Amino acid sequence: MSEDATTAESDSVTATYRETDTERLLVFRRDGSEAAIAQNIEGYAMLKVRDGADGDELERYYGFDMALDHAGELLGVASHDLPVPEAAADMGM
Repeated sequence: MSEDATTAESDSVTATYRETDTERLLVFRRDGSEAAIAQNIEGYAMLKVRDGADGDELERYYGFDMALDHAGELLGVASHDLPVPEAAADMGM
């Protein structure tokens, strides 16, 4: 997968950012597992951490760092090891 504004990769994690009609969605994949961070399309609401793009909401956070920590825990990696595509860098409040 090539890296651009909407994708990023680390050694073991692939991240994809996309927008739907209602959400900004950042999905991390590692070894068959997923963790997702979602925010409303306007980009001002709390971040929702899910166990996948369409998965159950597990927790809400104001800050992107806290959401990344939770996503990292779900995937078994440190949050600083999660690649963040450029388009998703401004998520959070």
